[in-house]
Parts: sequence; C-alpha cells; structure tokens
Amino acid sequence: MSEFSPEVSPDPNAPQLTLETAIANLRGPDLSLRYYSAWWLGKFRIRDAVAVDLLIKALDDEADRTELGGYPLRRNAARALGKLGDKRAVSGLIQCLDCSDFYVREAAAQSLEMLADPVAAPALMQLLAGGVEAAVRVPGRPHLNQPYEAVIEALGTIKVTEAIPLIKPFLQHPVKRVQYATTRALYQLTGEKAYGERLVAALNDADVSLRRVALSDLGAIGYLSAAEAIAKAPAENSFKLIALKGLLEHQLASTDADALCVDAIRVMTLMDSLL
Repeated sequence: MSEFSPEVSPDPNAPQLTLETAIANLRGPDLSLRYYSAWWLGKFRIRDAVAVDLLIKALDDEADRTELGGYPLRRNAARALGKLGDKRAVSGLIQCLDCSDFYVREAAAQSLEMLADPVAAPALMQLLAGGVEAAVRVPGRPHLNQPYEAVIEALGTIKVTEAIPLIKPFLQHPVKRVQYATTRALYQLTGEKAYGERLVAALNDADVSLRRVALSDLGAIGYLSAAEAIAKAPAENSFKLIALKGLLEHQLASTDADALCVDAIRVMTLMDSLL
C-alpha cells in the first residue's frame, strides 16, 4: 500500500461483498478486510445505520497504521462517510481534521463538503491559519502541509462567506491547483463573473492535468458562460462531458422541472456534439 497515494483501490479480484459481510468485517480483526469493507461501502453507497456507526468508529482506529504514520482505514472510512450522506458523521469528520495523517485530513474535508453542514466551518477555516505564507510543501512528501484544495472547496460549497478574507489570498499561491480551488470557491461565495472567467482562461493551460481540473471546477460551480469554451477545450471529451453535465444540473435545479430553458437545451446540444 502506497503511503503517498490519496486512495489505494483494493484488489480488483477480491470477492464481492454483501452488507452483512462488510459489517462483520468491520467488526473483525483482519485489517485488510476492514479496509476493503470501508472502501466497498463508500464505492457502492450502501446506506445502512449500523455500517455508518462502524465507519464512524473506524475514524479513531489505531490498529491499521503504516510505518510512516498513515492511517489507511481511517482514510477509507472518512471517504465513505461523505458518500453515504449521513450527517451523524460530521462530528467525527471534524475531529479528523486534526489527524496527523494528511490524507485523513484531506478525506475528511472532502466528505464535509459532501455533507455540507455549516457546523464544520470553524474547523475548516482553522486549517487556513497562517495564510499563504504557511502553505508550504512538506519535505519528502508529495503534498503541502494542509489539504488546502479540499478545505477551500468545502468552504465554498458550504457557502461560508465569512471565510472570504482567509480564502482570497490563496489566489496568489504558487500551486495552480490551489489557485483554481480558490477561484472556484470565490465564485461560489461572491457570484462574481471575474472568477468564472479565470477558470475559463485556465482551460488553455499548457498542462492537460490542470485543464482537467479547470473543467471539473467549472462544472462544479455551474458557470454557464463557459459552456462553449468547455466544449472546445483541448482535453478529452469525457472530462468535457462531465463539466457540461455539471452546468446542466445547475440549470435544471434553477428552472421549472416541467420546462427546459433555452440555456439547458444549449448545454445538451453541446453534450450531443461530443458524443
């Protein structure tokens, strides 16, 4: 298992589980089965109260620990709890933001974004303490000292407007992914078109991986003005379709369910052109 991997997929040849066996595994002593079961429950979004309770308990696990101090089971449990959508997990996920394992903190922030409970705002904002100057890469590790992308995106999704003064300086962070996360959050928090246009400009970045990030961010914020630019972006159609799907979902959520607006039809036409 790679210490530095944000998520390690279990063995693809592993047998399919049932809810009952997953619960039994989480209660059992086999660490690999506990790890796999936590992943499986999140992957297939198996919503069950007992399973959620066991995943919350796994957020405090001390048994599954790597030589470098990582907590693989905690990571999978944190990821799964966001996907399962049970707000009983919020308190435990907030506590995970203090974990020594970067990837546990990152998974917790991502899941808190999914659960979108404002009670998480103070703890998330605390991870931005020190500002851009404190946001440095950890020696010997492939990440910054805090999961700034996940934290900033969570604050944007949860609509924590009081975090704007803490978030805005990260537009100047040297890591472009952090800049994009900041731009995305500031658009969500202010609605200012300038932030949407910054992400549109990022569709022409020389690095295709960053173009993909910009596509994802534009889809997440539903920036309709980017529709044509998304369709023409120099990236794989699969990423462009996901971004356009995000735009479409935002449009459908804001219009009469019995009628398709002109903008929604425009986005669907662009999607058809990419198929």
